[in-house]
Parts: sequence; C-alpha cells; structure tokens
Amino acid sequence: MSIQELAIANNQKKKLLNAVKDKAVLFQDDNGDLVLNVANYKEFKGELRVIRATKKNFEVEPIEAIITDDELDFAAEYIIFS
Repeated sequence: MSIQELAIANNQKKKLLNAVKDKAVLFQDDNGDLVLNVANYKEFKGELRVIRATKKNFEVEPIEAIITDDELDFAAEYIIFS
C-alpha cells in the first residue's frame, strides 16, 4: 500500500471537508487527519464531470482547487492530510 503524507493548514482541512462530502472518498480519522482514497476520488471526479455538463462554474477537481497539483501524488493509494 502506498501512502503520501502532506502537512496542510487547518483552514485547508475545513475546505476539503466542505468540498468532498462522500466519506468513501475523504474522511477524518480519530486524530484529526484527513484520509483521501485516491481510487474513489478519481471515480468521484468522473461523476462531477457529468454534473458539470448541466451546471456552469461547477468545480470538477475540488481537491486540486485547494491543494496544488504539484504536491499531490495520485499514484499513491491514499493521501493523508495532516
């Protein structure tokens, strides 16, 4: 299992939790870290693309809008935001 750990600010954690409500994609563990299931997130983004076809200005990459692409490693199975 491959895991990437990223240190982020508390306000970024709040934004992530607001952007992704699906617990199968992103959840908060007992110590407050956020855990992203990368495979589920990729599926989630596909669903968002379908929704975007009907709504203007709809964010299809909510995590990338909060955390820069350079920091994210989508080859990992999980990304932990601490």
